[in-house]
Amino acid sequence: MVTHVPAEAPGDERGALLAFIEAQRGGLRRTLLGLTEEQAASHPSASELSLSGLLKHVAECELSWLRMAQQRPNEKQREESTWHESFLLVGDETVPQVMAFWDAVAKETQEFIHAVPSLDDTFPLPEAPWFPKDGRVSMRWMLLHLIEEIGRHAGHADIVRESLDGKTAFELVALANA
Repeated sequence: MVTHVPAEAPGDERGALLAFIEAQRGGLRRTLLGLTEEQAASHPSASELSLSGLLKHVAECELSWLRMAQQRPNEKQREESTWHESFLLVGDETVPQVMAFWDAVAKETQEFIHAVPSLDDTFPLPEAPWFPKDGRVSMRWMLLHLIEEIGRHAGHADIVRESLDGKTAFELVALANA
């Protein structure tokens, strides 16, 4: 990451974790600066990943974890037959629409985390082959997982963007700050 994440206030663990999540979001968002919808949807490498697809995936992924933590139904829940659509824009979806959706999810994540009594509070994991039976995770674990998940895909996005037009993360930070 080529940006500095400001230090949290002493003892503000929630603020620190949320700041690192936002830094990772920013890394992915910047990879879309100055691109057309067609460029954002292209996949210039052997991978089928596109920048708009990565954007949509991380937005839906964050929503999924937020809804699990809130123990509410996920209005964008995917099933096996629609899983591939989490990595591409379909119908009339656009990059600005997906950005606005993710901004709303990010705001909701922040508000929820500031409202939970403790980062030690837990929530159940759904039944899935990759989760332990009757597994539970803490709010802290979820935030750390979001840092990991978004950061991983921000790295993918850096490579896709550089493959498109040669722009590196450093150049995109400068472009965003211009």
